Amino acid sequence: MPKEPTLSLKPGDPAPSFSATATDGSTITLSALKGKPVILYFYPRDDTPGCTKEACAFRDAYADFRQKGAVVLGVSTDPVKAHVKFTDKFKLPFPLLADEDKAIVTAYGVWGEKSFMGRKFMGTHRVTFLIGADGRIKHIWPTVKPEAHAAEVLAAL
Repeated sequence: MPKEPTLSLKPGDPAPSFSATATDGSTITLSALKGKPVILYFYPRDDTPGCTKEACAFRDAYADFRQKGAVVLGVSTDPVKAHVKFTDKFKLPFPLLADEDKAIVTAYGVWGEKSFMGRKFMGTHRVTFLIGADGRIKHIWPTVKPEAHAAEVLAAL
């Protein structure tokens, strides 16, 4: 199991505001989504096995999230161009946000040291935040099993 990141944010805290370029080239801000629950899921890289499983699980449950009025947003430090390829390849119906300057991953505390096959490096931890309609964090999943995660988030809505 991957090492859990040390998160400073807790349920009840106001969610850090953000502004980022989405897959379609538009700018998405948290403030514009106030009044709706927001699922903000952070993932390491586009088109890698775990990230693909997680994105496809959110895709497959997307109608259920919409029915509950929720907005699903995936965030990684990949550029928009990579997000577009990933979205097109797997027909993802929700926006992916490009956080190339690492402002969002830093604000949410999900950027940090990771290790893979004995090698240490800096990267994005797979963490999901459920932000309530009031802009406060309702739930945090600091460790995620990619294929089962969308169902857990849906159950928490």
